[in-house]
Amino acid sequence: MPMMQNLIWDLDGTLFDTYPSIVEAFRQAIQAHGQVAEPVRVESLSKVGLAYCSQQLAKDFGIDGQALEAEFSALYAAIPKFAQPPFQGVREVCESIVSRGGTNSIATHRRRGSTHELLWVHGLAHLFSEIVTADDGLPKKPDPAACLQILGRLSLDPAATAAVGDREIDVIAGKAAGLSTCLFRGDARLTQADFVFDDYADLLSHLEAS
Repeated sequence: MPMMQNLIWDLDGTLFDTYPSIVEAFRQAIQAHGQVAEPVRVESLSKVGLAYCSQQLAKDFGIDGQALEAEFSALYAAIPKFAQPPFQGVREVCESIVSRGGTNSIATHRRRGSTHELLWVHGLAHLFSEIVTADDGLPKKPDPAACLQILGRLSLDPAATAAVGDREIDVIAGKAAGLSTCLFRGDARLTQADFVFDDYADLLSHLEAS
């Protein structure tokens, strides 16, 4: 991988450990209807998308989909952002990128308000130059539109930019935009990613060696 000056990050499950809170909110919403949802299935569905998760769980349990989505949203919003921390080592990677004159950006399916809130609560907002969220109305990953928009807005060289995510859709979107790709907690046997890692210290070492 050539020297990486810039990173385009996914947010949920990549920058921030938000899935435990997301899963808990969905499970509470289902429990309010007298039923029990398995955490593994909820997490798997939520990684596709929160609206998708609501729809599938509604079918599983015979619940109105819109009502379930509204109940989940209220329960999730009540979970403090400080209880959804960045993964250990994320700050150090972002600071390293900035120190070498590069940029960190975010391409997320999350809404802009909660994205900014997470960044500010955890003192990371100053490390990011550009953020594309669901509010921008672009096609969702694996479509590369968000990555391409960031490249264009910041005039970044794709050859010096990598996409970092925790799902294969992040890898596919990054590759379609001409980027190198880094997969967090993925299976190296099942991915097209250029670099697979389980610890951000490993990603930091990899980037500093590039």
